[in-house]
Amino acid sequence: MRRPLFTLLLGSCLAAAPAEAATPPKQPEQGPGGSDYKISEVTKRGIGTTSAGTYVFHGAEQATEPRPVVIFLHSWGAVSPGIYGGWIDHLARKGNLVLFPRFQEVNRSRPADASTLAATLVKSALEALADDASARPDLKRVAVIGHSAGVPIALNLAAGAAASNIPVPKLIFGVMPGGIASSESERGILLGDLSNIDASTLLIMMSGDRDYLPSDRAARKILQDATAVPAGRKLFMRAASDDHGYPALTAALASPGSPKPDYEASAIKLPPDPPKDPKQKNTWRWSADMALTGPQTILTQQLANSGTDTLDYLAYWKTFDMAAAAAFAGRDAAALRRDPKFIDMGSWSDGWPVRRLTADMPKGEGPEEKQERGPRRRLNFAPTETKHSLSEFLSGRS
Repeated sequence: MRRPLFTLLLGSCLAAAPAEAATPPKQPEQGPGGSDYKISEVTKRGIGTTSAGTYVFHGAEQATEPRPVVIFLHSWGAVSPGIYGGWIDHLARKGNLVLFPRFQEVNRSRPADASTLAATLVKSALEALADDASARPDLKRVAVIGHSAGVPIALNLAAGAAASNIPVPKLIFGVMPGGIASSESERGILLGDLSNIDASTLLIMMSGDRDYLPSDRAARKILQDATAVPAGRKLFMRAASDDHGYPALTAALASPGSPKPDYEASAIKLPPDPPKDPKQKNTWRWSADMALTGPQTILTQQLANSGTDTLDYLAYWKTFDMAAAAAFAGRDAAALRRDPKFIDMGSWSDGWPVRRLTADMPKGEGPEEKQERGPRRRLNFAPTETKHSLSEFLSGRS
């Protein structure tokens, strides 16, 4: 049967559409988030033991000056640094000393114990690296990145820094905060007294527009409860999805994932646990909250399969780089907001600007700047029947 000419033409147009669509920005060649790396090779090693260890990453050459410390706290279930390998590689090659404490043994750890274990791991790692000529941690320049359930753990580290004898972080950068429990009977991470977070801390919380409701609620509560931190040192941010070109950019819970195989835990050996004393009583008991929920398993799989794209380069990596530089120099959030590069996301290959980030002070804590409107475009959001996103399950249940 001969097909109508119109059908053939329509089919050929649709097949060619992806090839002709505008492409998103690539990684900048220089500056924050950029690929102007001075370090070509990264040392990857483990400190501690298999059940209580920290993965360490830094330039392979001997450090000429102390390195800023970045503590990277994973989401619940994403225990391999390879899931965030692209971001970790970027941080290390920019000259930072990156610590990835594995505060969870999947199906053996309780969320309630994670903050205490994370603090112990960070303290032990910094002590072990104190006299290391290649690592050279700068304890006056410490920043913490948290993703999902890693965000409340980051906040608990900062709030309990003095009690745990770990450095007070200058920056807490929380991406898609979640996994927060509201009571001891609820699954998740209980927040400590956030009023103990040091007033000099730069506190930034970022959500994505595809999973924004639970993350927004968590972010706003965090910023409100950190009462010692002045409004001028807090920012509430949001990354935006954009389907102007191909591939589209989707600011969802899994978007901070940037898998890199050579950063996988299986490629970085941790020392084995010492033999147990047979006379020592086993006090470990399994509980239901040790097992990953369905949504947590899905999120971990999505993170492991997430591609590295413009959102990584310009929404997460660049934003953190700029925020860390400001925090270490003693500048506040207002200085960041005045820099147009901070919220800029570049342009598609046809010159159309990618939807910018938003950055605001928490409501009720200071005058909010009215954001300049970006180009008006209609996004293909999920249909109504799928509006209950993965993060709604994770928030308060993880």
